[in-house]
Amino acid sequence: MPQRFRKLALLIFVAILCGVATAQAPAPAHRPTSAPFTGDLSHFDNPGRAERLQINSVMNTLGIVPGKSVADIGAGSGFFTVLAARRVGDKGTVYAEDINPEAIQYIGARLKKEDLRNVRTVLGKPDNPLLPAPVDAVLLLKTYHEIAEPIVLFRNLRHSLAKGAKVGVIERNGDGTDHGVRRDVVIHEMKEAGYKLMRQEDYNKDGMDYFLVFGAE
Repeated sequence: MPQRFRKLALLIFVAILCGVATAQAPAPAHRPTSAPFTGDLSHFDNPGRAERLQINSVMNTLGIVPGKSVADIGAGSGFFTVLAARRVGDKGTVYAEDINPEAIQYIGARLKKEDLRNVRTVLGKPDNPLLPAPVDAVLLLKTYHEIAEPIVLFRNLRHSLAKGAKVGVIERNGDGTDHGVRRDVVIHEMKEAGYKLMRQEDYNKDGMDYFLVFGAE
């Protein structure tokens, strides 16, 4: 067989092998997630929750002070939204984001009842919070385990971060299906999304709940 035909046959053979390998390669597995909460949203406002989660220390760590802009991603009942709104004052803004229209309605009614005028509700998408303006701080409070595509979501979030913004995640250790995600999994996924770990805390000292702080790289 002439040399040029041997080379052509070898190239065809390699191409076939590559095609077989590609066809047999398994699709990437998605991390398990928990079903979004569908119960009574007032469940999240049980007495003593702010103290147990040490929300004041969390806000201090995230630099949430008067005049700042804050995003509460997966705001639910507006538990953290209200606390942040009182902290930033009239010159600050809080964006209460959720993908559940019922949560948005619930928060809207709550804001009227509590006469808070520095909060804007945002109906986001599962892979994009759709924040309308840059923010100085972001918190996801026991929400991360419900996010099916966290890397995509946090890549999209980067467009809404002001310079030096901090992103906080309060979560509990779990396997994704039990309303928790392991700390190392969150750190890995955030790194893939373009964030660096700045700080980690265990305010409750219970070995379950943890608080991570990230910054965009």
